Amino acid sequence: MIELRPYQELGGAHHGWLNARHHFSFAEYHDPKRMHWGHLRVWNDDIIAPHSGFPTHPHRDMEIITYVREGAITHQDSLGNKGRTLAGDVQVMSAGTGIAHSEFNLEDQETRLFQIWILPDEKGLAPSWGTRPFPKGERSGTFVTLASGLAEDGDALPIRANARLVAATLKPGQTADYAIATGRKVYLVPASGRVEINGVTANAGDGVAVQGETLLRITAEEESEVVLVDVA
Repeated sequence: MIELRPYQELGGAHHGWLNARHHFSFAEYHDPKRMHWGHLRVWNDDIIAPHSGFPTHPHRDMEIITYVREGAITHQDSLGNKGRTLAGDVQVMSAGTGIAHSEFNLEDQETRLFQIWILPDEKGLAPSWGTRPFPKGERSGTFVTLASGLAEDGDALPIRANARLVAATLKPGQTADYAIATGRKVYLVPASGRVEINGVTANAGDGVAVQGETLLRITAEEESEVVLVDVA
C-alpha cells in the first residue's frame, strides 16, 4: 500500500518567523488518522526566517533528527554542545532523560529543514547530540544511510531506535531502489523535485506512507532529492 499525502493537505502553522507543515499531529494540529507511522512520530517541514529560531526548550525520551535542506541551523544545548549544520547534512539529538536546546537560523537567508522524531526503543538513557556532513555527491543515484539504530548501519549517526534515515539525489530519469523488510513501514518525502514511486507521483514536500511493500523503485522525473525513514 502506498498512500500519497499532498503537501497542500498537511497540517500547518505560520508564526511569522516560522512557516511549518506537519505530516503528523503536532502542536495545535490534530488528526487522529495521522498520529504516527510505526515508531515515526513527527515529520515537520519547517521554513525558518533569517536571524530567528527556536529559543531554548526541553525534550525527553525522543530521537530527534534534523535534516537541513537549505541554509543552515545552529544548535546549542544544556550538555554544552554547539554546532552549525549545513544543507544536506544531519544532526541527531537523543533526548533521553532530558535535554534543553535552542536552534537558530543565524544566516541571511531562509533555512528549510525536516525535523523528524522517532520513538526510542528504551527510555531513561543519557542524552546525547551529534552532527555529520554527508556531501550530496556521495549519495548521487543511490540511497545512503545517514542516521540509524540498526546494527548493519555502523557508519551512520547512531540513534536509539529500530529505524534508519536514508537520502538520495537523483538526476532526471535516474532510478534508485529501496528494499523493505517484512513488517516494516516506510515514510518518504521528496525534499526537492518530482519522483515516481512504484507508479505514484510525488512532488517536493509530499508525504508518501508505505506499508506491505517489499521494494520501492523511485524514478526522478526531474532533478530530485529524496529523504526516507524506515521504521518498525
